Amino acid sequence: MSGPQCCSNPPTLDAASGAGHVENLAGFNTYVSGSLQSKRAILLVSDIYGYEAPNLRKLADKVASAGFYVVVPDFFYGEPYDSDKPDRPIAAWLKDHEPVKGFEDAKLIIDALKSKGVSSIGSAGFCWGAKAVVELSKVALIQAAVMLHPSFVTVDDIKGVKVPIAILGAEIDQRSPPELIKQFEEILKANKVDNFVKIFPKCSHGWTVRYDVNDPIVVSCANEAHKDMLEWFTKYVK
Repeated sequence: MSGPQCCSNPPTLDAASGAGHVENLAGFNTYVSGSLQSKRAILLVSDIYGYEAPNLRKLADKVASAGFYVVVPDFFYGEPYDSDKPDRPIAAWLKDHEPVKGFEDAKLIIDALKSKGVSSIGSAGFCWGAKAVVELSKVALIQAAVMLHPSFVTVDDIKGVKVPIAILGAEIDQRSPPELIKQFEEILKANKVDNFVKIFPKCSHGWTVRYDVNDPIVVSCANEAHKDMLEWFTKYVK
């Protein structure tokens, strides 16, 4: 079950945030940034707070500015987790939004991207979204993967990864502690899967998208992770 860290530092959602726009893709409301002309797409799968989180959209715009077509679907069907609803605790919310369902939905998005002429796809998953991304990696539906402070990802999942994958973890993280991230790295190396694994010191679960924009130290850490993610996609999504 999800721990308290998954619910920490909730963002203030803003449907109007970002430089891109929202359109329907494969039946999902999807934040879109960048141009399809690049033929290279990046699918970002959100954490439990969903696709209207301003920092996530800002990151989508950053990736798009590097030449990718970026999509951030609403896999929660208009119901991201809301910590202000005590009658809807995280355990109950997760029953209706199981991480593995994100994988099934992500396959629909990938089919839609390919139908638009996209030839190469990468995907990054944040916390909840990491499960969808690792599942995509196991069936090689994407060219490269990035997991940031993953939740719900198991050792057995990592054993099945077939595409280059980067894993960005936090030193202070109950959901994916450094010991587990290191275990993931050992498995990937043993299986000869191209990988990049990094533990960010003094960072907590969710630091890449749920950071205080007024705190220069945490912004710097988030930017470092974003840079690592973008470099991974630039290397493998061509």
